[in-house]
Amino acid sequence: MNLTLNSSISIGPINIQKDKKHFIVEDKNSGEFYEMPEICIEAIHLMNDGMALGEIEQFLKGKYPDEEVDLLDFAKQLMELQLIAEIDGVKIDIHEKGKEEHGFQWVSPKLGKFFFNQVSLVVYSIFFVGIILMFILEPSLFPHYKDLFIFHLLAFNIPGWLILSFILVMIHEFGHILAVRSFNLPTKLGIGHRLFLVVLETDMSSVWKLPSKDRNVLFLAGLCFDTTILFFVLLAQLIFADGPFIFLGFLKLAALDIFIRMIYQCCFYMKTDIYYVIENLTGCYNLMENAEQVIRNKLPFIKSVRQNEVVFDEEKRTVHMYALFYFVGVGLTLLLFFGYFIPQVVTALTTIDHCFSYGPSSYHFWNAVFSTLQLLIGLLLLLYSLRKKYILKRF
Repeated sequence: MNLTLNSSISIGPINIQKDKKHFIVEDKNSGEFYEMPEICIEAIHLMNDGMALGEIEQFLKGKYPDEEVDLLDFAKQLMELQLIAEIDGVKIDIHEKGKEEHGFQWVSPKLGKFFFNQVSLVVYSIFFVGIILMFILEPSLFPHYKDLFIFHLLAFNIPGWLILSFILVMIHEFGHILAVRSFNLPTKLGIGHRLFLVVLETDMSSVWKLPSKDRNVLFLAGLCFDTTILFFVLLAQLIFADGPFIFLGFLKLAALDIFIRMIYQCCFYMKTDIYYVIENLTGCYNLMENAEQVIRNKLPFIKSVRQNEVVFDEEKRTVHMYALFYFVGVGLTLLLFFGYFIPQVVTALTTIDHCFSYGPSSYHFWNAVFSTLQLLIGLLLLLYSLRKKYILKRF
């Protein structure tokens, strides 16, 4: 059906709420959310009042003389988003977008509110300050790359770390789940990847139903649980300083894993939990994509297949500031890479080389064999991830 300026259209079931700078529009059929400026929201209201597109365009041009108003183009965008229900009284067949079922309805909102309320947030802040004080007063608690190697046999260290890391990541994600459920919202747990590591990800799409001031709790919930565990892990190292070697080894490995994950959250070139907090505080959504666009404009030799993002005029300063933090995140990644990852790999390779010298009749030799297989699997997964991310996307 062709759209003209004489057309009258009505919008399907949506929910509109005011955000910091613009408005968030929820498509109730699909559960998807869109950010729109005030002029678009007023156009939608006039459409639902039965005014023709041409009449709306003339009205908005008079009210917003500095804005570029093209109602036909806007209506076509709404059509592509499947937000239009009728055109000139004729109903539009809207294809179902596959709204997904959500789980964790069994988690009581009361349980979520127990962990996330005004008192608990103060407690989490105290734990964070306590971590900093312990690092300052007892520098030996600061995680070291050798904390990965808690077993004498190298082949046991990577599986031990993977199991412990999985448990800690589950606790991190369950923090997000409890925070979402504290507002009686649905959520689900999915699987994603970061480089060559398989990671768990909590669906946070329902966060857009909440006012801006309430969203940060959901974004920071995982870090709140990380902070709590790290605080007690460091405290346990102080209390049980003369405890069993293997017990202290697991405490140090847990501190190393959580510390690296918390630093990783500050890698602003990725969409981490802290990234979403910054987006929410500034009210500038698609912040990373817009910052990448700024960087590409400044560095024309960097090519991308991304389409140009729309940047509102009032957001440009924030986007430019974030572009600087983008490089800070890259710097933090390099620090983690050279401060932890490279030394760990060098230590592992040195140990493997030494163990191979014992010959097949020694358990040291087979320790080296199984350790080498683990490293090769990790390398293959890394190459697969890089191929999937940077090569296949080009096509």
